[in-house]
Amino acid sequence: METLISPSILSADLRYLEGQIRACEEGGADAIHIDVMDGRFVPLITFGQAIVKACRQITSLPLDCHLMIVEPEKQLEEFAKAGADLITVHWETCPHIHRTLQTIRSLGLQAGLTFNPATPVDGLEYLGDLVDLVLIMSVNPGFGGQAFIPSTITKIEKTSALLKKIGSPAIIQVDGGIEAATVRSVYDAGARNMVAGTSIFKHPEGIQAGIHTLREKLK
Repeated sequence: METLISPSILSADLRYLEGQIRACEEGGADAIHIDVMDGRFVPLITFGQAIVKACRQITSLPLDCHLMIVEPEKQLEEFAKAGADLITVHWETCPHIHRTLQTIRSLGLQAGLTFNPATPVDGLEYLGDLVDLVLIMSVNPGFGGQAFIPSTITKIEKTSALLKKIGSPAIIQVDGGIEAATVRSVYDAGARNMVAGTSIFKHPEGIQAGIHTLREKLK
């Protein structure tokens, strides 16, 4: 399948959010990745439903909402109302993950499941029919601009093999340190959805050039 590129607005210049998202559209982005942080599960507080609603008014691109929050099950309906297309929750925050994924699906959205760098992915074996996307964190969540963790490659390969074993059509997304030097190895390991923040929004030649650079490395 075609590789998807999802710019993360965590690295955008929020003074010009509409223009930044328009540039992503013009550069050929496939979705907009919105990192929702609560200051509890991760150190920072970032975006909430109001930003998702604003993004929905700006773009028709899918809105990929990555909930780095505790008790995400209490917020799912509000994010759906705000305009999310995909909601991704963390394995580490969901004691009743089966029910949480069912709820996301019942709201008419795609369901994603995230694993932190040190979290095993073995639980996927029991959830393949409820997951549209598996997000492998290649940095510890909570901050933009971190360096890629090399052991992520092995973890992506294991995840890909597990999904094939259980017959799940879920795609693998990777978030953290995705840039020209890492994107090809991530692809070769089995990922097909790349979240990139700094390498797109801070590219010296602009947002469209940042997206183009990643596309070139994937050819």
